[in-house]
Amino acid sequence: MPHAFAEIAFTPNVRAAQTRNGSREANHDLEQASDVGSVLTAREAEFIAARDSFYQATVSETGWPYVQHRGGPAGFLKVLDAHTIGFADFRGNRQYVSVGNLVANDRISLILMDYANRRRLKILGRVRVVEEPDNPELVARLEVPAYRARVERGLVIRVEAYDWNCPQHITPRYSEAEISHLLEPLAEENRKLKAQLAAAGSAPPAILGDGPLSLVITGVRQLTPRVRAYELRDAEGRELPPFEPGAHLRVPVRLADGRGEMRHYSIASDPARRDAYEIAVLREKSGAGGSDAVHALFQTGLMLRCGFPENRFRLEEGIEPVILIAGGIGITPLKAMAHVLAAQDRPFHLHYAARSRGDMAYGDTLARALPGRVTAYCSDRGERMDLDRVVRSASGTALIYACGPERLIAAVKVAVDKAGFDAARVRFERFSVATGVQDRPVEVELRRSGKIITVPENQSILDGVRAAGVPALYECRAGTCGTCAVRVIDGEPEHRDAALTDAERHRGRKMCICVSRARSARLVLDM
Repeated sequence: MPHAFAEIAFTPNVRAAQTRNGSREANHDLEQASDVGSVLTAREAEFIAARDSFYQATVSETGWPYVQHRGGPAGFLKVLDAHTIGFADFRGNRQYVSVGNLVANDRISLILMDYANRRRLKILGRVRVVEEPDNPELVARLEVPAYRARVERGLVIRVEAYDWNCPQHITPRYSEAEISHLLEPLAEENRKLKAQLAAAGSAPPAILGDGPLSLVITGVRQLTPRVRAYELRDAEGRELPPFEPGAHLRVPVRLADGRGEMRHYSIASDPARRDAYEIAVLREKSGAGGSDAVHALFQTGLMLRCGFPENRFRLEEGIEPVILIAGGIGITPLKAMAHVLAAQDRPFHLHYAARSRGDMAYGDTLARALPGRVTAYCSDRGERMDLDRVVRSASGTALIYACGPERLIAAVKVAVDKAGFDAARVRFERFSVATGVQDRPVEVELRRSGKIITVPENQSILDGVRAAGVPALYECRAGTCGTCAVRVIDGEPEHRDAALTDAERHRGRKMCICVSRARSARLVLDM
């Protein structure tokens, strides 16, 4: 039987080129190889499982090839059987070029690289695109539970042929993990030296987190009795990555019990600044401990290894008038929006409510910088934001952005419905979990783990899952990031998050277990 890769790749024109260039005889041997090169063996399976990236090529209906890099944790490309591989399609830049190409032509070519050992594997196959609602079990097999990325679909590849390449012209490169292994002896020596310095009273500055963006706290300001602002600059003095208004930082914190977690804080500074970010943190007595840890530990000189800015509350471009509605610490993303809107000379107005003038972070600063564009409401003076009037006065083409506690978000929604305002032109961001909700115990079956737990009324499903010893991803604990979202196999969730789309909630059957609850007495989760 001829070698499968040669049979596909060695077309008449390719054979003619081999003849012209004197390699036809050598390649003829590959065609007659005893290994057919279409059935994956243990060697290929082991190689595939160790890869954390590959290159893939598809062809458009107009005949143009398109090459794309795909990455993830090692093993995200999975061997399903001796003829089939597949991977979860993580959300990227959302151009969908490869997915679109595969609609017209299901052929795909992969190149898997092992730069350190100068090896590469070429795979030819045909792709079946699997949407999660159509086959959730198959997509679940392709997921990587510990990887913080949103899965949009699964790509299942029927392997038609593969071939191993020679190492010629492969320049050795090493991953961070490989370099860390090589440098471990030096790192151990470094740890010993640091321990000696600490014993001598000259310990190096503290560092929190392990994110890719190293920032140093260079300033701390007390904005209100319960709100502090922290100025963050690049640890090497370089310009910071740009961000759009509404973006937040993933910031490491160390809780009172010593656990390290990540919290999401909106960047309040002007996006035009590239020398520093500013975040403002409200100390919440009834919170999960993150704000307490920030106020207790964050001081000038502390290095924070954060995530890069992310944005789920993006300010749309255009000429439409904009209404900004802030409650309490919800001012932080809207302050950045106000800076950009003013710089663009776009029509806008900021409505800002707080308990008192003294509790109004950035209140005086914004009033001075944006004369005539800010209206403040202080409840201790009997001032109340008339949301019905605010919404009614907005033109039909206006965009509304609201950020604040759950009661403010709920009131804005009521005003929008009452006024008949186009809900598609309204954007929300919560900064706290819904309060005042009477919960009841719920029985939760964790299908993959084979466990059934009862979550009491005063415990989140996330905490109940973790208490049962089942790993669960999470970050914000406020339903704003979507990290903890899991698939619901059975039962009716009560959604309280601000991260998932309607499609993810209904077609994708997902819920955020940090804040959401159950309408039914029982839930079955894919965990």
